[in-house]
Amino acid sequence: MDEEINATKSMRSLQITLLDEEDEIDDSGEVNSYYDDEEEEDEEKEPVGLGVLEKPDNSWSLRRELFPSKAGGSPAWLDPVNLPTGRSCLCDFCGEPLQFMLQVYAPLTEKDSTFHRTLLLFMCTSMACLLKDQHEQWKRNQVKPSRSVKVFRCQLPRNNSFYSSEPPRNNGKDKPSRAGAVLCGWCGTWKGDKVCGGCRRAHYCSEKHQAVHWKSGHKRRCLPLEASESSNNWTVGEMQEVASNSLWPEYEIAITDECEDKISDDNGELNSLISSSRVDESIESLIDSFEGEDDKKSWASFQERISRTPEQVLRYYRDAGAKPLWPMSSGQPSKAEIRKCSYCGGRRLFEFQVLPQVLYYFGVENDVNSLDWATIAVYTCEASCDGSVAYKEEFVWVQIASQSSTTHR
Repeated sequence: MDEEINATKSMRSLQITLLDEEDEIDDSGEVNSYYDDEEEEDEEKEPVGLGVLEKPDNSWSLRRELFPSKAGGSPAWLDPVNLPTGRSCLCDFCGEPLQFMLQVYAPLTEKDSTFHRTLLLFMCTSMACLLKDQHEQWKRNQVKPSRSVKVFRCQLPRNNSFYSSEPPRNNGKDKPSRAGAVLCGWCGTWKGDKVCGGCRRAHYCSEKHQAVHWKSGHKRRCLPLEASESSNNWTVGEMQEVASNSLWPEYEIAITDECEDKISDDNGELNSLISSSRVDESIESLIDSFEGEDDKKSWASFQERISRTPEQVLRYYRDAGAKPLWPMSSGQPSKAEIRKCSYCGGRRLFEFQVLPQVLYYFGVENDVNSLDWATIAVYTCEASCDGSVAYKEEFVWVQIASQSSTTHR
């Protein structure tokens, strides 16, 4: 297992090298407006949307009533009441509550029920669990394989009980139409359906988060209900600090189009990363670990494409023929391995992928035990089906740099 982890670190080192070549993130990109009904349709294929991380301009810009795309912190639940519950919230290997990574606001205008639509990605922070996840994702015959990475789709019509049918004003004065569920006082992520027996005010999503909060300081502050002056509860939409200090830092995801025919002069050197004169020992070690020329070619093509915008952490392209930009030719899923929608039985399409650069922004340590991957590809129901379940779990495919984690098929 150490060899598997070490291989992913080589890729991680290269991703950070790409980021360090840039002085700062280009902040000229604007988030696409999803309310523009007057926009003319382009007959050509839409370009890939690149997500880059930016610190929010103010404290309210990532609230759920503004329908943000964001990374880190706590999720901005679209449906703030009917949140995922039970084992859906947990890593299927270690049982820990999953940590929020990012969400993408991706409405589909072809039908009213998807006027608002958000995809939320969660994962366990344990690299050991992610390596176990690698073996599980190849199993075709399991009804529900164990996973450490999960994505949920939620959608609402324009007229709904939570938000105004008019576009938000982006001035901090918009308010949701109704309050949301009480969230966990430790992680601020999942529904807090467990209550502290002492103060009867602190709510938790799990006994594990209740225990860690107790040890980290709630024990000293836990007071009976009548003696407490303020509530520890907070609901979806409220901008309050959570007790945990281990959540990833919060960013806004700004979406800009990928320009395939334009490469910045500043990034010219990055395009020759695979040439023998520019490759350092860590990159050589990674390339040598690939079993065939196809992987080396895929890696070179991947790096050339990414180097055009090295700070990108997300690539969005929902189209019937869309495919992820795979770092390696091996370890890719076949059509049979992309599971059909478990709610309507329809096929799933690729919608977006997450690159390991996001871990650089999250400050995740680059060592043999830390979380890492080559790419995370998210597939969603082609019909974006409706139904009684507010948050429908979709399909995630994780590609890790180590070949030993993919050759067991």
